[in-house]
Amino acid sequence: MTSKDTASLDHPLQRFFSSARPQPTFQWERHQQRDVLVINHPQCQAVFSRQGAQLLHFQPTGQKPWLWCAAQWPQVGAIRGGVPVCWPWVGRHPGEGGWPANGWGRLLDWKLIDSHEREAGVSLHWRLSLWDWQADLYAELGQSMELRLETRHEDSEPCQFGHALHAYWRISDIGDVALRGLDGAQGYDELSRSVCEQKGELRVMGSCQRVFEHAGPLQLHDDAWQRRLSIDARDSANTAVWHPGSRPLLGVGGSEAMGFLRVEAVSGVDDCLSLAPGQQARLSLQVSLLR
Repeated sequence: MTSKDTASLDHPLQRFFSSARPQPTFQWERHQQRDVLVINHPQCQAVFSRQGAQLLHFQPTGQKPWLWCAAQWPQVGAIRGGVPVCWPWVGRHPGEGGWPANGWGRLLDWKLIDSHEREAGVSLHWRLSLWDWQADLYAELGQSMELRLETRHEDSEPCQFGHALHAYWRISDIGDVALRGLDGAQGYDELSRSVCEQKGELRVMGSCQRVFEHAGPLQLHDDAWQRRLSIDARDSANTAVWHPGSRPLLGVGGSEAMGFLRVEAVSGVDDCLSLAPGQQARLSLQVSLLR
């Protein structure tokens, strides 16, 4: 194994799984001033943060990690990596300039409603209640991964709304991966501020920030790791692809950033959705290894 391969397999949360002693399936720990739920099951390993109900690490048994997470977290604020839940808006708030980007959901502590294990893996249910909103995040983890975000709006008036599952996928190197399944998709390039159409597979050369009118499966091909992940965001209005290129990220080393590509399920990124009183919204992310 090369030094590059060895570095790619290291994970900032791997220390929770280094003990040779038997570990419980679910165990709360403290890491970088956050409460984290460590999951150790015969089918997978995973770590959630109570802040944001954020899945920070997921690794099916016998496989390389699927998710990337920054080694250093800020003392306060959002954790970069894993699958942040952007809720109940995406990007800047449409009316309140001082409110946090991507909503309150990734900054507040969620309540763990239920967690249980079975032979095939684990199931978890997280909830956040905020004013007249309720968000429920359901996770099914084993040899595959499914996240489902459901929102109920109980206000007396229609409200603007947006949500996203901002997944950071762990890869060998940004130069060795390709996204397939977007051929012909129309989109918008946030960097050039122009419409775009994808031709063939998408390989990231430098910075990338594009939002495509696409819902459904994609394939993330990692040539160096000889791995293909099927990423299905069928409930979303859009699929967003992002990588900073050589631009510095606060708290993230340059070489560290080469180890992820963000491919996310998102709805309401530009034109906010409108939810009527009592209306529900749903967003899901289903991921599996292609054999």
